[in-house]
Amino acid sequence: MSYAFPPAPVATVPVVGSDRLFPVHRIYCVGRNYAEHAKEMGFSGREAPFFFMKPADAVLVVQEGDTGAMPYPTLTKDLHHEIELVVALGKGGKNIKAADAASHIFGYAVGLDMTRRDLQAEAKKQGRPWDIAKGFDYSAPITPIVPADQAGDIHQADIWLNVNGSKRQASNVDKLIWNIAETIEVLSQAWELQPGDLIFSGTPEGVAAVAQGDLLEGGVTGLPTLKVRLG
Repeated sequence: MSYAFPPAPVATVPVVGSDRLFPVHRIYCVGRNYAEHAKEMGFSGREAPFFFMKPADAVLVVQEGDTGAMPYPTLTKDLHHEIELVVALGKGGKNIKAADAASHIFGYAVGLDMTRRDLQAEAKKQGRPWDIAKGFDYSAPITPIVPADQAGDIHQADIWLNVNGSKRQASNVDKLIWNIAETIEVLSQAWELQPGDLIFSGTPEGVAAVAQGDLLEGGVTGLPTLKVRLG
């Protein structure tokens, strides 16, 4: 038995300090997971966590010190940035308890959940899925992954994003509504998590539109800086 045509290569993310590659299985994203971002999107309180997904090959890997080139996507006139701490799983499982979640984490990276906000707004208005707004090509720029034991105190890390040198987003990971362990617990009740899964943990307040030519530069304390220019 053979393939009908050659299968696409596995999407991968480099591992800092190693020649290993992290094979991406799925990309889960947590919606409205910082209180101030929830408010700017018209919500408040600690609502139950909810999730959406991006295809594995949406990753756009940007090596530390490089500036990645992201093409401005089609069909939108309102592309927004969302800087996020990304959690990379090295061990899967179902019904993982929050107290055990750390043992499933391989490492951490910095990512951007790029969003076609106008298409998302229209989908919301019509009660339709968000896929076209969130899961497009190159919608998940990401740095190489730092192994968990080298990432420092990630739970108290600053998270930030500048656009063309001006501050847009600034917060701290300790302001997550649902922390990393809680997120893994809830996710693993809905899906059997696998090694290679990436979790975009949510974005702080300050999301806004970007244009062709803009330079996005963001980071999380202890992790590589992510730099992307929109083409």
